[in-house]
Amino acid sequence: MILYNVTVSLEENIEPVWLQWMKQDHIPKVMETGLFVDRKIFKLLSHEQEGAITYAIQYFADTIEQINIYQTKHAEALQAEHDEKFKDKFVAFRTMLEHVD
Repeated sequence: MILYNVTVSLEENIEPVWLQWMKQDHIPKVMETGLFVDRKIFKLLSHEQEGAITYAIQYFADTIEQINIYQTKHAEALQAEHDEKFKDKFVAFRTMLEHVD
């Protein structure tokens, strides 16, 4: 199992609109690619910055190849939608983690 984690720190004042858009629009579009088997949203409770709120959106894939396909065929357009809608109000970074028993 591979975890594709997207950490987003956003301005506090856009949180309700951002979270609703993520749940109703962005995350469903990512899942519609068929490349991920599950997703979860977490709100960070530690390492708070004044005026900012941080979320981790986690997408789970069976293989790294599926994430590579996502990044090659889908990520750019989906990230562009996010960037356009919330321009200059967030920072994001992405990581991949492999599950180890």
